Amino acid sequence: MKSSNIYIFIALLLWVCPASAREDTLSLSHQEFLSIVKRYHPLAFRYQLQNELAEAEVQRARGNFDPVLDAKGGAKTIDGTDYYRQTNAGINIPTWYGIELNGGYNYIDGERLNNSDTRGGLYQFGLTLPLAKNLIYDKRRALLDQAKYAVSMTAAEQRLLTNDLLLEADNTYWQWVMRYEILQLQLDAVVVSRERLILTRKSYEYGERAAIDTTEALSQLQSFELKANEAYLQFIRATQELSLFLWREGRQPYDIAGGLVPADRIADPEAYDNYPQLLEQISTQPFRQHNALMYYSEKQNILESERRLKRQSFLPKLDFTYNFFNKETYRPEYFPLFTNNYQYALKLEIPLLLRQARADYRMTKVKIEQNELDALVKEMELNTKLNTYRNEVQNYRTQIDIAVQNINNYQRLLQAESSRYANGESSLFLINSRENKLIESREKMLELRWKFLKGYNALKWMKENFEDR
Repeated sequence: MKSSNIYIFIALLLWVCPASAREDTLSLSHQEFLSIVKRYHPLAFRYQLQNELAEAEVQRARGNFDPVLDAKGGAKTIDGTDYYRQTNAGINIPTWYGIELNGGYNYIDGERLNNSDTRGGLYQFGLTLPLAKNLIYDKRRALLDQAKYAVSMTAAEQRLLTNDLLLEADNTYWQWVMRYEILQLQLDAVVVSRERLILTRKSYEYGERAAIDTTEALSQLQSFELKANEAYLQFIRATQELSLFLWREGRQPYDIAGGLVPADRIADPEAYDNYPQLLEQISTQPFRQHNALMYYSEKQNILESERRLKRQSFLPKLDFTYNFFNKETYRPEYFPLFTNNYQYALKLEIPLLLRQARADYRMTKVKIEQNELDALVKEMELNTKLNTYRNEVQNYRTQIDIAVQNINNYQRLLQAESSRYANGESSLFLINSRENKLIESREKMLELRWKFLKGYNALKWMKENFEDR
């Protein structure tokens, strides 16, 4: 083996060793990692902003009920003749039930007034009352109801997206841990194989071993070096994927150029013992409380509000307007309302064919049916995912137990073969073969643990998507 290869693997060992071996190497625990993602990841913050947008929509919808104050002043003079001087001030107050209240003061004077104008100051109080269309429900009430439903709808969507982000981050972290431990496994094999090559060469020099044994030991070492190089590349790739979730305060990406290693081991999580309890908790949760279905439920409320509004279009528009007047120099007379100092109007509009109303109502009904079908499909999808994750977790947990026994068996076989080799009853080829099987089984164990944790994480974050009620 060339001396340059030795230096390469010493560098690899130093790079992935614990933090005590290098001052600039940092360790990152699972909890620290998830905390960083929750607090600083731009997508997590972006999802939270969606809630603010939804609340702003509610505020805007409430603005349709805001009182409106207006004022106007003006005059007209031609060839020295004052046609009029006028000052108006008024207020319009929309109410929840479609009734609009209004009041105002008007002062007008001049030499050329219209016959309908009342000279001097005039107070006015009145209302506009819908008698058919917009009495039960109108656009202002619909927009406010829909904005309120949209807040809950957006909150459910935000929780889904945030938990999907955390699920992806969770899986990325444990994949990173797996790649790190596989690299450690391969580097340990390189160290052991290198020591065996040194001992074999010395035994050959002393005449205790055949020359072919040194070739066999060198071949095994080179094979492990190739695997260690590949494991190193996989670990670097996993580290880069992990870095996509690491952000600092101020939305600055985290620089991991100095080196970063996991503080947890893939065999550490309590998931291996807690998964039956998690399965039981999810199985008792009704799917209607899942945020994905709550999203469709709130969307259904929005569409139902729209349907109620469109139904109003079938009614004729019949509005009654009444205004009470009183001159500022007169004593007010309020009753009876239709005796003196009043104005009223009755306005009727009837669309003859109602084609637009029928089309709008039909489209809304179709959207409602589509949403119901989407919710049905989503519920089936959630149920299928739950069963899939449950089977994966249970199956991989069983495979892990079998893999533990398999590793122990390969360990005993390697020890037995090493004893036979020391007694001259075996060969280095058989030892290498046993060692390869042991390393493969340990690598397989790490992959099984990662697959188990992927299934467990999917169940864990699925549970987080249920609302506790």
